[in-house]
Amino acid sequence: MAEHIGQRIAARRRARRMTQADLAREAHVSLPMVKACERGVRSPGPSTLEAIASALGVEASRLDPAFAGTGRRVHAALPAISATIAGYELTRESAGRPLRQLRSDTDAAVGLRLAAQYGLIAQQAPSLLGDALAHLHSTSGAHIEEAAGLVVAAARTADAVAYKFGAHDLSARLIDVMRWAAAHCEDPDLNASVAYVRAETFLAARAYPAGHLALEQALDVGPAPNTVRSTATLGALHMRTAVVAARAGSADAAYSHLNEARRLAQGLREGICLGTSFGPSSVRIHEVAVSVSLGRDHIGRALDVARKWSPGPGIPAERRSGFWIEVARAHLWSGNPAEAFNCFQEARKHAPQHVREHPWAREDIGKIRRLKRAPAETLTSYAEWIGAV
Repeated sequence: MAEHIGQRIAARRRARRMTQADLAREAHVSLPMVKACERGVRSPGPSTLEAIASALGVEASRLDPAFAGTGRRVHAALPAISATIAGYELTRESAGRPLRQLRSDTDAAVGLRLAAQYGLIAQQAPSLLGDALAHLHSTSGAHIEEAAGLVVAAARTADAVAYKFGAHDLSARLIDVMRWAAAHCEDPDLNASVAYVRAETFLAARAYPAGHLALEQALDVGPAPNTVRSTATLGALHMRTAVVAARAGSADAAYSHLNEARRLAQGLREGICLGTSFGPSSVRIHEVAVSVSLGRDHIGRALDVARKWSPGPGIPAERRSGFWIEVARAHLWSGNPAEAFNCFQEARKHAPQHVREHPWAREDIGKIRRLKRAPAETLTSYAEWIGAV
């Protein structure tokens, strides 16, 4: 079986015009591992297979038909995440790894979140979060800010799988952990980044007016944009507020926040700050999201952006995938289901795990299938993959 898996990996890699080094880098695995898998010398474990499949833009079962599925692995890990944060405010045993390793592992986990590699995250999240909490409880003085930041980053990584896989109560508890950790230090950037994530609670409940109000209040006490870090953090918070305001039906507020985010992005290079991508490209992606959220008369604006521009590889895979999902919805609004399906196929190339767990994607593929405005066999296969049938 290992040889067959390796052949499938190699064939898919060549079809994507990737080198083995490209694949190793995108999958966050070693080059020797990629080479050994392709030769059939090693059989990739579930986590490695998921990582490679995500980098190749396919579901892991396309490489190994016997693969049990990311969703099953994620759901199996959720109780351990829940147990880890039970009594998070209570002092606990010392961390199982040294601080330097904890920093490195947390950075790697943030990378996995941005790459939408949820199976890998689920495997690592409980121990990473437990060690981050232990470190915060044992730290004081000048190092407390870093310790709080590590807890926020670890909890946000765990929240990625909880939120995406529908465990919204657990997601809300993880956000409580983030808020508790951020309160340990006087870092307005960190608190603003937590407010950004907290918006998920309102989005999940479709409590858009309340979410809009909460984000406006966070902006009122947000950081002054006097450093690259604070400018990017504030800009990201304006982007998130724009989307929530749009879903609340407040077009003026949505575009006002979008324009402020655009202003803050001027002169900044696209990059990751406190776990969130911000820059001119992210603002464009959010312009599409705002337009689609407002609907009707605003859809043309989303399609105009997509006709002239699309996110490149410098943008995290999850955000690239999100862009194409939003553009697909715009095409559905405008009565073009065939082009919408093309966009969903593009989204799958960038972050298949993200697309598969996206409720709008599943719903919209079902609509396209009912309209039957795409090749029947391909559309049916996609619908079965995403769970729309």
